[in-house]
Parts: sequence; C-alpha cells; structure tokens
Amino acid sequence: MNWKNKKILVTGADGFIGSHLTERLVELGVKVRALVYYNSFNSWGWLDSFPKETLNKIEVIQGDIRDIYNLRSVMKNIDIVFHLAALITIPYSYISPVSYIKTNIEGTLNVLQVATDLKLEKVIHTSTSETYGTAQYIPIDENHPLQGQSPYSASKIGADMIAQSFYCAFNLPVVIARPFNTYGPRQSARAVIPTIVSQIISNSSVRLGSLNPTRDFVYVKDTVDGLIAVAQSDSSIGEVINIGTGVETSIGDLFEKIKAVLGKDVKVTFDEERVRPEKSEVLRLCASTEKAKKLLNFQTKYTLEEGLKETIDWIKKHLEIFKADVYNL
Repeated sequence: MNWKNKKILVTGADGFIGSHLTERLVELGVKVRALVYYNSFNSWGWLDSFPKETLNKIEVIQGDIRDIYNLRSVMKNIDIVFHLAALITIPYSYISPVSYIKTNIEGTLNVLQVATDLKLEKVIHTSTSETYGTAQYIPIDENHPLQGQSPYSASKIGADMIAQSFYCAFNLPVVIARPFNTYGPRQSARAVIPTIVSQIISNSSVRLGSLNPTRDFVYVKDTVDGLIAVAQSDSSIGEVINIGTGVETSIGDLFEKIKAVLGKDVKVTFDEERVRPEKSEVLRLCASTEKAKKLLNFQTKYTLEEGLKETIDWIKKHLEIFKADVYNL
C-alpha cells in the first residue's frame, strides 16, 4: 500500500494507542486526520505532547463519535478509518454502564454507518481481548467464544458484532483487530503496569488486587505495527485478527519483573477495592498468533522485558502525572 496517497482518519487519536498510531502514520508520510474528544479545555490529549513539526502534519478535529452528524463532516474525503475511540476502563463500567453502550456501541455504529454511506475503502475496528473473557482454552484463537464478563467487555462485543454485521449485510470492508493487553509510554495509571511502576517508585508498598490472573502483554509499538499490517492486507477484510505475543504472564510475576528492573525491594499489600466481582474477573488471557502470521505475515518484536524497560524509563520522566496514592478507575 502506498500510504502517501491515502487520507487516513484515526478516531481516539488523543488516547494511548491512538496517539502512538497517529505518530507512526505521520512517520510513514500519511495524510492523517485525528479525531479527538471535544472538551472545553481545548486539550488534544497526548497529541499535545508531540513536537510542533509533527503536529503541523496532522489535521486535528475535535468532536464526538456519538454525534453522527458531526462524523459525516469528519469522515468526508477519507479513505481508511482506524477506529479506536472508546471508553476502556473496566472498573468504571461497573459504575456507569450506559456510558459504555452509548460510546462503544452507538459510537461504533455511527462510524460504520457513515463509512458505508461514504463508501470508504476500509475500516479497522479496534476490539479487545476482554471480549473473550476467561480463557476456555489456551492459546485463545479468534474462534474462542465471546463472554461479556463486564459491562465494558459486553459493549465491545456489541460493537464487534455490529462491525461484523456491516461486512455481511452491506459489504463494508471492515476488519476487527483484537489487541491483547497493550502497555507502554502514555498509558494511564488505571492500567496495571503504570500503577505498579508508579507505586514502587513512590511508596514503600504496592497495593494490588489478585496476583493470579494472567495476561498477554503487548508493547504499544507492536500493537501499532499490528494495526498497520491489518490495514495493508486485503486478506484481512471481514476477519477478526488477534494482536498478541502468545506469552502468558501472571500479575504476580509481572510485579516481580518490574521490581527487578527498578531494583527496589517492596511488598504487595492486598487491596479489596482493586478486585473485580468474582464472576467478572478474567482469569487467563493468552493469544493465538497463528492467524496474524498467516494472513498478515505479522508477529510482535518486543519481549516483555524490553517493553517494560522503555515503559519504566518513560514513567520515571513523567511521574508527576501519576497519582500513586489513588486507585485510578
């Protein structure tokens, strides 16, 4: 694919993965339009941290995917959409599930409807490994049953199914990219790696919930490369494709790895507030990467140790943005 001839929209460009994807597309010479969530502070999220010469190459538009009328103007003259805008935190979905329905399901429906009306070349819809729920078998391939064990995961399942329906019913060229647990610079303290790192640096002990659940941790640069590989491949259209490493790590082992990198001897204090409801906890996640290898010739490059080092170095430089003493929903 000749990226320089494409006009690309990234929804959720102000967020963690979205900002890294936007940055990478600029490096590839793409004409990028970045949709950021409107707010009265005129904040563009992580795009505000970009060098001026990078920002000057991005068309930034404030808006809201819940507003289909706004989306029609935002998506005009676009070739490909990377749809990442979503509410992503699991604990807050227990408090305000309706927000997740309106943003993740209705917002995705709006993106798909406008893409269909405007006859876009491709839509890359970003899903999540949380849609699988606790693994019924390992590694988890794309045929694994979907389980709505939290309002967040249920909303993402709904969004995925709507995306699939637009491919089947309207022949919309859409692909569902399903990253596993992405981490790296710019991730908020609501995620497990930043909260462990910031607490170890700032406190004499670390408050965590259960240490037994396992996750497949994917460094953000690998996730971005996976999304780009999905966009470049014609074979991906109509498919669901995992983006993962195929390596399973428990939260307890993760804590020990981070502690070793930081060289600080701290203990874990169990925090009941950080424990999901029993039936909602996802106990195991580990991706099958075979489909990505076969269809996209893609596999991740970063080991967990390599990704943690870069992430920890970044958190050290930006420690002031983390509230290490507060449980971040």
